[in-house]
Amino acid sequence: MGKITFNKIQKDPEITGMLRTANDHLGIVGYTEHGVRHGKWVGRTAQRLLKDLGINHRQADLAGIAGYMHDLGNIINREDHAQSGAQLAFQLLREREMDLEEITTVISAIGNHHEEHADPVNNVSAALILADKADVHRSRVRNPSMIKFDIHDRVNYAVQKSDLKVLPDERIIRLSLKVNTKISQVMEYFEIFMSRMIVSRRAGDFLNCTYELFVNDNRLL
Repeated sequence: MGKITFNKIQKDPEITGMLRTANDHLGIVGYTEHGVRHGKWVGRTAQRLLKDLGINHRQADLAGIAGYMHDLGNIINREDHAQSGAQLAFQLLREREMDLEEITTVISAIGNHHEEHADPVNNVSAALILADKADVHRSRVRNPSMIKFDIHDRVNYAVQKSDLKVLPDERIIRLSLKVNTKISQVMEYFEIFMSRMIVSRRAGDFLNCTYELFVNDNRLL
Protein backbone atom coordinates (compact mmCIF):
# COMPACT_ATOMS: atom_id res chain seq x y z
CA MET A 1 0.00 0.00 0.00
CA GLY A 2 2.99 2.29 0.50
CA LYS A 3 3.77 4.69 3.31
CA ILE A 4 0.71 6.40 4.78
CA THR A 5 1.08 10.15 4.33
CA PHE A 6 -0.89 13.23 5.30
CA ASN A 7 -1.75 13.73 1.64
CA LYS A 8 -3.12 10.17 1.32
CA ILE A 9 -5.16 10.43 4.50
CA GLN A 10 -6.86 13.63 3.29
CA LYS A 11 -7.93 11.77 0.13
CA ASP A 12 -9.16 8.68 1.98
CA PRO A 13 -12.94 8.47 1.33
CA GLU A 14 -13.73 6.41 4.45
CA ILE A 15 -11.90 8.68 6.88
CA THR A 16 -13.21 11.83 5.20
CA GLY A 17 -16.76 10.46 5.22
CA MET A 18 -16.51 9.68 8.94
CA LEU A 19 -15.27 13.22 9.63
CA ARG A 20 -18.23 14.68 7.73
CA THR A 21 -20.68 12.53 9.67
CA ALA A 22 -19.05 13.45 12.98
CA ASN A 23 -19.34 17.12 12.06
CA ASP A 24 -23.01 16.66 11.16
CA HIS A 25 -23.65 15.15 14.58
CA LEU A 26 -22.02 18.13 16.31
CA GLY A 27 -24.07 20.52 14.19
CA ILE A 28 -27.29 18.94 15.40
CA VAL A 29 -26.35 19.62 19.03
CA GLY A 30 -25.10 23.14 18.28
CA TYR A 31 -21.29 22.90 18.22
CA THR A 32 -19.04 24.91 15.93
CA GLU A 33 -17.57 23.30 12.81
CA HIS A 34 -15.26 20.33 13.51
CA GLY A 35 -15.22 18.72 10.09
CA VAL A 36 -13.01 18.38 7.04
CA ARG A 37 -12.11 22.07 6.89
CA HIS A 38 -11.02 22.06 10.54
CA GLY A 39 -9.12 18.79 10.11
CA LYS A 40 -7.22 20.04 7.07
CA TRP A 41 -6.41 23.38 8.74
CA VAL A 42 -5.17 21.75 11.94
CA GLY A 43 -3.21 19.11 10.01
CA ARG A 44 -1.48 21.64 7.76
CA THR A 45 -0.73 23.94 10.69
CA ALA A 46 0.68 21.15 12.89
CA GLN A 47 2.80 19.87 10.00
CA ARG A 48 4.15 23.35 9.22
CA LEU A 49 4.90 24.04 12.88
CA LEU A 50 7.24 21.05 13.19
CA LYS A 51 8.85 21.75 9.82
CA ASP A 52 9.52 25.36 10.83
CA LEU A 53 11.16 24.13 14.04
CA GLY A 54 13.48 21.88 12.01
CA ILE A 55 11.95 18.65 13.30
CA ASN A 56 12.28 15.75 10.86
CA HIS A 57 9.93 15.52 7.91
CA ARG A 58 8.26 12.26 8.91
CA GLN A 59 7.27 13.57 12.36
CA ALA A 60 5.84 16.64 10.66
CA ASP A 61 3.83 14.39 8.32
CA LEU A 62 2.55 12.37 11.30
CA ALA A 63 1.44 15.65 12.88
CA GLY A 64 -0.53 16.34 9.71
CA ILE A 65 -2.19 12.91 9.90
CA ALA A 66 -3.04 13.37 13.58
CA GLY A 67 -4.40 16.82 12.87
CA TYR A 68 -6.70 15.61 10.13
CA MET A 69 -8.05 12.69 12.18
CA HIS A 70 -8.11 14.18 15.68
CA ASP A 71 -11.86 14.84 15.90
CA LEU A 72 -13.05 11.47 14.54
CA GLY A 73 -14.34 10.51 17.99
CA ASN A 74 -17.18 13.00 17.64
CA ILE A 75 -18.89 10.42 15.43
CA ILE A 76 -19.49 8.45 18.66
CA ASN A 77 -20.02 11.26 21.18
CA ARG A 78 -18.55 14.64 22.05
CA GLU A 79 -17.84 13.34 25.55
CA ASP A 80 -14.39 11.72 25.67
CA HIS A 81 -14.07 12.17 21.90
CA ALA A 82 -10.26 12.36 22.12
CA GLN A 83 -10.01 8.86 23.58
CA SER A 84 -12.64 7.28 21.32
CA GLY A 85 -11.05 9.05 18.35
CA ALA A 86 -7.66 7.56 19.20
CA GLN A 87 -9.21 4.07 19.25
CA LEU A 88 -10.88 4.64 15.88
CA ALA A 89 -7.64 5.98 14.43
CA PHE A 90 -5.74 2.90 15.64
CA GLN A 91 -8.12 0.59 13.79
CA LEU A 92 -8.21 2.72 10.61
CA LEU A 93 -4.44 3.12 10.41
CA ARG A 94 -3.82 -0.56 11.26
CA GLU A 95 -6.12 -1.53 8.38
CA ARG A 96 -4.00 0.70 6.13
CA GLU A 97 -0.85 -1.10 7.28
CA MET A 98 0.85 1.85 8.91
CA ASP A 99 3.92 1.01 10.97
CA LEU A 100 2.86 0.27 14.57
CA GLU A 101 5.35 2.70 16.11
CA GLU A 102 3.98 5.49 13.93
CA ILE A 103 0.41 4.54 14.81
CA THR A 104 1.19 4.85 18.52
CA THR A 105 2.62 8.32 17.92
CA VAL A 106 -0.51 9.44 16.07
CA ILE A 107 -3.03 7.97 18.51
CA SER A 108 -1.19 9.33 21.55
CA ALA A 109 -1.46 12.78 19.98
CA ILE A 110 -5.17 12.35 19.24
CA GLY A 111 -5.87 10.99 22.72
CA ASN A 112 -4.10 13.97 24.32
CA HIS A 113 -5.45 16.85 22.22
CA HIS A 114 -8.52 17.91 24.24
CA GLU A 115 -7.70 20.50 26.88
CA GLU A 116 -9.54 18.70 29.70
CA HIS A 117 -7.09 15.78 29.62
CA ALA A 118 -4.33 17.06 27.34
CA ASP A 119 -0.67 16.27 27.86
CA PRO A 120 2.05 16.90 25.27
CA VAL A 121 3.76 13.50 25.30
CA ASN A 122 5.74 13.81 22.05
CA ASN A 123 6.46 16.37 19.32
CA VAL A 124 3.40 15.34 17.32
CA SER A 125 1.03 15.75 20.25
CA ALA A 126 2.51 19.16 21.11
CA ALA A 127 2.06 20.35 17.53
CA LEU A 128 -1.52 19.04 17.42
CA ILE A 129 -2.45 20.83 20.64
CA LEU A 130 -1.03 24.13 19.41
CA ALA A 131 -2.67 23.88 15.99
CA ASP A 132 -6.07 22.76 17.28
CA LYS A 133 -6.32 25.55 19.83
CA ALA A 134 -5.31 28.14 17.22
CA ASP A 135 -8.30 27.47 14.94
CA VAL A 136 -10.57 30.17 16.32
CA HIS A 137 -12.44 31.98 13.55
CA ARG A 138 -15.87 33.23 12.52
CA SER A 139 -16.02 30.71 9.67
CA ARG A 140 -16.55 27.95 12.25
CA VAL A 141 -19.83 29.46 13.50
CA ARG A 142 -22.78 27.66 11.91
CA ASN A 143 -25.56 30.02 12.96
CA PRO A 144 -24.46 33.67 13.40
CA SER A 145 -27.92 34.59 14.71
CA MET A 146 -27.00 32.74 17.92
CA ILE A 147 -23.99 34.88 18.83
CA LYS A 148 -26.03 37.01 21.22
CA PHE A 149 -26.92 33.94 23.25
CA ASP A 150 -23.90 31.63 23.03
CA ILE A 151 -20.52 32.86 24.24
CA HIS A 152 -18.57 30.23 22.25
CA ASP A 153 -20.23 31.28 19.00
CA ARG A 154 -19.77 34.94 19.89
CA VAL A 155 -16.05 34.63 20.61
CA ASN A 156 -15.40 32.60 17.46
CA TYR A 157 -17.47 34.98 15.34
CA ALA A 158 -15.52 37.96 16.69
CA VAL A 159 -12.18 36.53 15.51
CA GLN A 160 -11.52 37.86 12.01
CA LYS A 161 -8.04 36.38 11.60
CA SER A 162 -6.02 33.70 13.38
CA ASP A 163 -2.34 33.17 12.63
CA LEU A 164 -0.02 30.69 14.34
CA LYS A 165 3.57 31.62 13.55
CA VAL A 166 6.91 30.05 14.44
CA LEU A 167 9.99 32.19 15.03
CA PRO A 168 12.61 29.41 15.05
CA ASP A 169 15.66 31.52 15.88
CA GLU A 170 13.94 33.01 18.94
CA ARG A 171 12.24 29.68 19.81
CA ILE A 172 8.86 31.44 19.92
CA ILE A 173 5.45 30.11 18.86
CA ARG A 174 3.06 33.02 18.52
CA LEU A 175 -0.71 33.01 18.07
CA SER A 176 -1.96 36.33 16.74
CA LEU A 177 -5.69 37.07 16.67
CA LYS A 178 -7.56 39.95 15.11
CA VAL A 179 -10.72 40.39 17.19
CA ASN A 180 -13.72 42.63 16.58
CA THR A 181 -14.29 43.87 20.12
CA LYS A 182 -17.71 45.23 19.16
CA ILE A 183 -18.86 41.63 18.88
CA SER A 184 -16.96 40.13 21.82
CA GLN A 185 -14.64 41.64 24.39
CA VAL A 186 -11.18 40.12 24.82
CA MET A 187 -12.10 39.12 28.38
CA GLU A 188 -14.72 36.74 26.99
CA TYR A 189 -11.99 34.97 25.03
CA PHE A 190 -10.09 34.32 28.25
CA GLU A 191 -13.28 33.33 30.05
CA ILE A 192 -13.85 30.31 27.82
CA PHE A 193 -10.38 29.61 26.43
CA MET A 194 -8.08 29.94 29.46
CA SER A 195 -7.63 26.16 29.72
CA ARG A 196 -6.68 26.08 26.02
CA MET A 197 -4.06 28.77 26.54
CA ILE A 198 -2.57 26.90 29.50
CA VAL A 199 -2.20 23.63 27.57
CA SER A 200 -0.84 25.55 24.55
CA ARG A 201 1.85 27.06 26.75
CA ARG A 202 2.73 23.58 28.04
CA ALA A 203 2.93 22.31 24.46
CA GLY A 204 5.26 25.19 23.61
CA ASP A 205 7.43 24.31 26.60
CA PHE A 206 7.63 20.71 25.40
CA LEU A 207 9.01 21.96 22.08
CA ASN A 208 11.49 24.18 23.97
CA CYS A 209 9.64 27.27 22.79
CA THR A 210 7.92 30.22 24.44
CA TYR A 211 4.22 30.41 23.62
CA GLU A 212 2.89 33.92 23.03
CA LEU A 213 -0.64 35.23 22.49
CA PHE A 214 -1.27 38.53 20.75
CA VAL A 215 -4.75 40.01 20.37
CA ASN A 216 -5.07 43.07 18.14
CA ASP A 217 -1.28 43.52 18.26
CA ASN A 218 -1.21 43.53 22.08
CA ARG A 219 0.69 40.77 23.85
CA LEU A 220 -1.46 39.06 26.48
CA LEU A 221 0.69 35.98 27.17
